[in-house]
Amino acid sequence: MSLKQQIDNDIKNAMLAKNKEELEALRAIKSLILLAETDKGASGEISADTENKLLQKAVKQRKESADIFQQQGRQELADKETFQLEIISRYLPKQLSEDEIANELKKIIQQIGAKGPQDMGKVMGAATKALSGKADGKQISELVKKLLNP
Repeated sequence: MSLKQQIDNDIKNAMLAKNKEELEALRAIKSLILLAETDKGASGEISADTENKLLQKAVKQRKESADIFQQQGRQELADKETFQLEIISRYLPKQLSEDEIANELKKIIQQIGAKGPQDMGKVMGAATKALSGKADGKQISELVKKLLNP
């Protein structure tokens, strides 16, 4: 079942359950997918990789918004963004733990033969491709810095 079909089914279930907050988050995801499908040059269908990138972008936006709302003392809006973030996260592939990411990064560093901070660009390029959808880019960057700066 494609992500779009899964979202449609979940929208129906949320409507039946009269769950307005979940419905709002699901409709936001569907909107992103429909916009991507109708973009210039799009063939009408989007790949699973593109779907993951859309969802990751939405999660990142929700995190940033929630942080800003908390800094401004707008807890009700921060809670709303956090709830939507949780709904969207359901559809992302399982995220790796920090230890799992570190192990993958060690393998990548060995393959590339990175010796220190000057090789960070090479490592980040390979790590971003290898861990796409499984880990946050910011977290990857922080761990690469730690591993290359003993």
